[in-house]
Amino acid sequence: MYRHYYINNNEQNNGDHEVHHSGCNWLPDILNRTYLGYLTSSFEAVNVARQKFPYWQINGCYFCCPESHTS
Repeated sequence: MYRHYYINNNEQNNGDHEVHHSGCNWLPDILNRTYLGYLTSSFEAVNVARQKFPYWQINGCYFCCPESHTS
């Protein structure tokens, strides 16, 4: 299922920058997120984010992307 994915530009307390899809209740404000694309899965979104931001610690959102949430 295709969805619009974003990454939070602000890191969490544990250092993660979280990936969210457009319907997530925890989606950051538009000024605090970067669009990753219209993608097939959160796994694909995390991979795109890692390519765009290779020095960031990236993780899926616990609530909207639990399949790609690792910490």
